[in-house]
Amino acid sequence: MTSEPEQQIGVGSQDAFQRLWTPHRMAYIQGENKPTGPGADDGCPFCSIPAKSDEDGLVIARGEQVYAVLNLYPYNGGHLMVVPYRHVADYTELTGPETAELGELTKQAMQALRTASGAHGFNIGMNQGTVAGAGIAAHLHQHIVPRWGGDTNFMPVVGHTKVLPQLLADTRKMLADAWPTSAG
Repeated sequence: MTSEPEQQIGVGSQDAFQRLWTPHRMAYIQGENKPTGPGADDGCPFCSIPAKSDEDGLVIARGEQVYAVLNLYPYNGGHLMVVPYRHVADYTELTGPETAELGELTKQAMQALRTASGAHGFNIGMNQGTVAGAGIAAHLHQHIVPRWGGDTNFMPVVGHTKVLPQLLADTRKMLADAWPTSAG
């Protein structure tokens, strides 16, 4: 579907560019769903997600120590996180069982993403502390971002815009259906 560029007052000089509006990003920019402090009772979304249904919390899989959840503000389609249930900020504070299960669910996430979306590669990592880029520094979470050959095109490079082809609820179902049932 194509349309003629719409004249919009107040967007600067008229040009030939169409604009993709992503108003859902404004919630993230303004700090919606961010904790008010470092404690588990300070509105930590990672502490409240496990009490929700999988669909409402965008949970893909639950282990005994950690769970896998879609990122509400994804860098790429299928961007998910593995999060300990326990409110802990630093990787060195994890118990042995938490560390082991975090690693296992990360492997399972990679398998599910390859099965469901044919991911070619991954960016996997944690931002430890606010100065390292952690959006929610008080509750540890590991990012698993699927990548595909050619997924960096003019949109993010020039337009600083990511186009996500699927609703989060649909992505959650697709990945949950592809999640491995046993360790591989």
